[in-house]
Amino acid sequence: MHLTKITTTAAMIATAFTIASCEADTATATAPAAPGAGPAPVVEAANSSLTRPQQNAVRSARSYLDMKGFSRAGLIKQLSSEYGEGFSVADATAAVDSLTVDWNENAARAGASYLEMKGFSCSGLTEQLSSEYGDGFTTSQARYGAAAAGAC
Repeated sequence: MHLTKITTTAAMIATAFTIASCEADTATATAPAAPGAGPAPVVEAANSSLTRPQQNAVRSARSYLDMKGFSRAGLIKQLSSEYGEGFSVADATAAVDSLTVDWNENAARAGASYLEMKGFSCSGLTEQLSSEYGDGFTTSQARYGAAAAGAC
C-alpha cells in the first residue's frame, strides 16, 4: 500500500516537473533577448510540408540556437555533420530555412561568447565571426555581431 502511494506521488511530481520544463522551454524560445544575452528568439514558420527528418532537424536546430549563437551556414553544417546530428544537407537546409531567425542577434551572441574567452579587436572578431573556419556569418552579420558585443 505504501509503495503504491509513493510511486503514485513520484509520478505526479515527475509530471509536474515535465510540464514546468515544457512551459519554461516555450517561454525561453519566444522571449525577446537583448543583444548578446540569452537565447535568440526562434519562430517556426508554418510549414506543414516538412518531412519527418526535416521536422526532427528543426527540433535539433532550435536546441542548438538555444545554446549559442549560430550562423545559418554554421547551423546547417552542425546539423549535417557526421560529428553533429548527421542529417542530410538538404534536410538541414530545409529545417533551418523553415525557421525565422535573427542572424544578427546570433552573431552578437557568438561575439559576446568570444569576448568572454579572449580579447579581440573589432576586425579580429569580425574575421572570426565571418570566417568559413570560424562561425560562417556573412560579413554584414559579423560586423553587427562584433559591434553589438562591444569589440568596436
